[in-house]
Amino acid sequence: MSLQKVFLTAEWRTIAMLNYEVDPGLLLPLVPAGTELDRWNGKVFASLVGFRFLKTKVLGLCFPFHRNFDEVNLRFYVRRMEGGEVRRGVVFIKEIVPRWAIATLARTVYNERYVSLPMRHRIESRAGSCFSVEYGWRTRAGWNRISLTTDGDPALPEESSEKQFIAEHYWGYAAQSRGGCLEYRVSHPSWRVWNSRDAQLEGDLTEIYGRDLAETVRHRPTSAFLAEGSEVAVHRGRKL
Repeated sequence: MSLQKVFLTAEWRTIAMLNYEVDPGLLLPLVPAGTELDRWNGKVFASLVGFRFLKTKVLGLCFPFHRNFDEVNLRFYVRRMEGGEVRRGVVFIKEIVPRWAIATLARTVYNERYVSLPMRHRIESRAGSCFSVEYGWRTRAGWNRISLTTDGDPALPEESSEKQFIAEHYWGYAAQSRGGCLEYRVSHPSWRVWNSRDAQLEGDLTEIYGRDLAETVRHRPTSAFLAEGSEVAVHRGRKL
């Protein structure tokens, strides 16, 4: 358990995850100092993730018009040894939110790569536990969106499965402008996940992610699923 104090609490809900096998060479320049790329069965993944950020509090305080909002991020996965513990974590390539104050706070406190853009979402329940989910964001080129429809009933990921690898990283790592990186813990229980069908990405992502990464995620995802989410706590970081 992290000894750092909690910086932010919220609920992350209805988490759509489109996952892509990536050439490690694309990500190596982005790996923070002190970490290494994490692999599942020898494969390196990046994920395009959309979700609802709800009931947000910063240092225990609520801020009007900044409690509930969408986020879409592109992330990849790293690991670091701390004593005998393997800390499996996430590195964010870019995080999109609709409020400039949220983006500014995250850049200031964690040096995370946040931008503020117009966003929208659509979440529909069909036939009980079946969901159709869409998250959109607008750049100068127009609207982009990720979407999927769930298939079957939700369940906890199987041990050592790809779903568990993607969904259960409990650390964040952010390279710092003056060198080194910041490590912070994200606490939440394991999430049930739905299989998906019809997972899609639409739009031109070059403006946000650059040509090479945009080309990678333009193809059909290797896998996709929807996680139900939970309450989360993001702890204050420590410099490595």
